[in-house]
Amino acid sequence: MTRTYVHGYDSKENRRLTDQAFTLVDLLHADSVFPAGSRVLEAGCGVGAQTVTLAAKNPACEIISIDISDVSLAAARATVASMGLKNVTLQQANIFELPYAPHSFDHVFVCFVLEHLADPVSALRQLHRVLKPGGSLIAVEGDHGSTYFHPDSVYARRAIHCQVELQARGGGNALIGRALYPLLSEAGFDTVRVMPRMVYVDGSKPDMIEGFTKKTFTSMIEGVRQSSIETGLMAERDFDQGITDLYRTASVDGTFCYTFFKAFAVRN
Repeated sequence: MTRTYVHGYDSKENRRLTDQAFTLVDLLHADSVFPAGSRVLEAGCGVGAQTVTLAAKNPACEIISIDISDVSLAAARATVASMGLKNVTLQQANIFELPYAPHSFDHVFVCFVLEHLADPVSALRQLHRVLKPGGSLIAVEGDHGSTYFHPDSVYARRAIHCQVELQARGGGNALIGRALYPLLSEAGFDTVRVMPRMVYVDGSKPDMIEGFTKKTFTSMIEGVRQSSIETGLMAERDFDQGITDLYRTASVDGTFCYTFFKAFAVRN
């Protein structure tokens, strides 16, 4: 794993993850569907923000959702229970040492996890090992280098770079979306297809302004404020100006763009 989860484990981050999941559900998961009767491994379920969507879209599948964090699993259990979902089993497990026999799962789902791993290829090889021949893997990741907005701001771009740098120092990669194809290929997967999913927000999309620009992306960058200042990556005044400028893009005359990458791969 990375040395630290750059976003932190707290109630504010849990809310951000939930806001992100529900705001992006159609864009990212309209096609996250598996055949009825499938046994699906969700690797790195976190607080269950993606779990509930996966389970609801696949009611006739058995979902095994794992995470290494007790804190996250407790939150996930509460989330799953609140939604009344009966097809999810939550288990504690390390993605680098999966406690399952080879070929245990029909399909694998991993979303916003690889970016936090110091060695994503090793994790993907573990997922490849437990996947049945002919089974598929879905991987979804973002890429902070795909961010652009109007009005432009050097301070906002520097604040975003702070998050990228802090994640890199912790062993992760906030730019991993662009690397999904080579990572999956190196891990032994076949028939790898990667499709970009762009989020574009302007004044005509108030729900996306609130749900993505403010509560998902800008909230995430705000979350690294203290670390950015303490490590000398950015002066307090400049970082705060960057956050102000990111919120400015959420005005009626502002725009915001970000690209996620969704990969489909098969184990032959």
